[in-house]
Amino acid sequence: MPVEHLRVSTKQRRQIVDITSQVAAIVTGAGVTEGLACISAPHCTCAIYVNENESGLVSDTLDIIAQISETADWQHDRIDDNAAAHLAASIIGSSVVLPVVGGQLELGTWQRIMLAELDGPRNRRVTVTILSG
Repeated sequence: MPVEHLRVSTKQRRQIVDITSQVAAIVTGAGVTEGLACISAPHCTCAIYVNENESGLVSDTLDIIAQISETADWQHDRIDDNAAAHLAASIIGSSVVLPVVGGQLELGTWQRIMLAELDGPRNRRVTVTILSG
């Protein structure tokens, strides 16, 4: 079971980063023909999701994250003022699982693997675990 890590450095408090190319290179290099790739961020204030990387949609995604997570006086903010980041990460999720077909990630035409930074800037680690089928 190949496991690789990639590093993502973010520059803003909230930012969406397309990590598809890096993940695809890891999958291709693993030599697994058929299986699954689990892409996971071992952090509590960032998330991984799949969607289109279109600038308007990226902006809309950041807006809706703000709308659903910054609407209250969260108790966790008494500790370190990042409750909204924790809550948004919980809602979005920290991982995605995608098929590997013919040695490559199987994604739809517009699908991209996105890392949502919710409490940056930070240096993030993403784990790619490939399961052979």
